[in-house]
Amino acid sequence: MSAAPNPVKRLSLKNPWHFLALGFGSGLAPKAPGTFGSLAAIPVFLLLSPLPWLAYLALTLVAIYGGVYICARASRDMGVHDHSAIVWDEVAGMLITLFMAPVTWQWLLTGFLLFRFFDVLKPWPISWCDRHIHGGFGIMIDDVLAGFLAFACLQGLLVWLG
Repeated sequence: MSAAPNPVKRLSLKNPWHFLALGFGSGLAPKAPGTFGSLAAIPVFLLLSPLPWLAYLALTLVAIYGGVYICARASRDMGVHDHSAIVWDEVAGMLITLFMAPVTWQWLLTGFLLFRFFDVLKPWPISWCDRHIHGGFGIMIDDVLAGFLAFACLQGLLVWLG
């Protein structure tokens, strides 16, 4: 009996949709690809952070809406719904989390930990969406919601700490 073929082998980093879906290759990490995808978002955040908040927000919305197609395409090409190597949703979730965050290692680490907490724990309504919504939108929505919850906590911390 032969092992089932690895669906990731159906993707190519030379394909721009696959490259983005795999979080610039970070989703190929053998362990914890979602964590590595979240880390891959930090350089993207650092590139976007000097922009005016409206431009950052617009590009984050492009990442979210484009992510629906990107994730659907990679999922279809792999023949697997929401394979763990597809991490563009983590990139978008981190961009939401870090919106208007101070650019210091402490706030980046706090945002990263908050996002990973909500992405892994999946409290309601994230867990409901993860189970009931499919396709590219389904792949994206749970991380978008985790990003919003992490964003709210991060902004609350910023206010609380002054």
